Amino acid sequence: MKIERIELQQLHMPLRFRFETSFGSTVMKDLLLVSVYGEGGVGHAECVAMPDPYYNEETTETAWHMMERFLVPKLFANPIETPEDVDRLFAPVRRNNMAKAVLEGAIWDLYSKQKGISLAKALGGEKSVIDVGISIGIEPTVGQVLDKVERHLGEGYKKIKVKIKPGFDVEVIRSIRERFGDDVPLMADANSAYTMEHLDVMKELDQYGLIMIEQPLAHDDIIDHAKLQKELRTPICLDESIHSVEDARKAIELGSCKIINIKVGRVGGLTESKRIHDFCQAHDIPVWCGGMIESGVGRAHNIAITTLPNFTIPGDTAASSRYWEEDIVEPGVELVAPGQMAVPDRHGIGFTVNPRAVGKYVIRSVNFRP
Repeated sequence: MKIERIELQQLHMPLRFRFETSFGSTVMKDLLLVSVYGEGGVGHAECVAMPDPYYNEETTETAWHMMERFLVPKLFANPIETPEDVDRLFAPVRRNNMAKAVLEGAIWDLYSKQKGISLAKALGGEKSVIDVGISIGIEPTVGQVLDKVERHLGEGYKKIKVKIKPGFDVEVIRSIRERFGDDVPLMADANSAYTMEHLDVMKELDQYGLIMIEQPLAHDDIIDHAKLQKELRTPICLDESIHSVEDARKAIELGSCKIINIKVGRVGGLTESKRIHDFCQAHDIPVWCGGMIESGVGRAHNIAITTLPNFTIPGDTAASSRYWEEDIVEPGVELVAPGQMAVPDRHGIGFTVNPRAVGKYVIRSVNFRP
């Protein structure tokens, strides 16, 4: 595979609404779009790093620096035959997983296009349709959360994820159950907002039949999560704590979780995502694909990885129109049936990047050549 040019663009895309989590709120998505050109084709991927180091240690600025200073030069200086070569090439660079993932993802897209197959097929996926859920942020009132739950249930989403934080947790979950009943597939996402001192809150949440409580404790913890899981019937799902298949192995062996959320950017790419998927499948740990408020490019990669068989829980890949007035891909990433998305069968990610739309949002760009 000959890489002839790599284009890095920074975009500012305004969200249709404010999205709040326990660590902050977002109204403008700051994203990096990477395009890798070679042998007449182009592959695209999206870096999911945020402008501030609150979800993890990376930011859009650090990811840009890592690509420019270290990762892109490695790609030009070494032969690349398959996307797995990129994973091995980047292995000596510690962490910086989101910077690694976006370059590897663009090469996965280019590779699958050159092979004349979809990205899903290149990864080994076989599904033609995937189930998807919705993520609802922290709102000023419980009533506003209930209104959003009602609307998204009407749209047929297969899982309702609600963000929680101390002081905005038990009441909102209880209110959802009282209004919509016990059959709604409901989960709570804490984004590391709690400690073991909140055990009483966790035990209150435990009575509401949740699918899972996601990452209740520290972003780098697997020890206290194991202690907490022993106290709860509700499965704990780990997100921020899992950066590699080794992290997954240790967490599973310790009993720190019963479910794992695989985010391609967080774990360093599609190759590592497959490894984690395979390990979890072998140990009867279901997985699902979390979201990072991606544009259609990132959503396309999420759809592709979700076609692997152990992705048995609906992910966060909701319709683009929920977030954007205009996405940067054509066609839009939209539901084809209530709570379902079709897996593209076109080559690569299956969506075309719209340069006019990109031009509306781009604030910085650079091209790298060998």
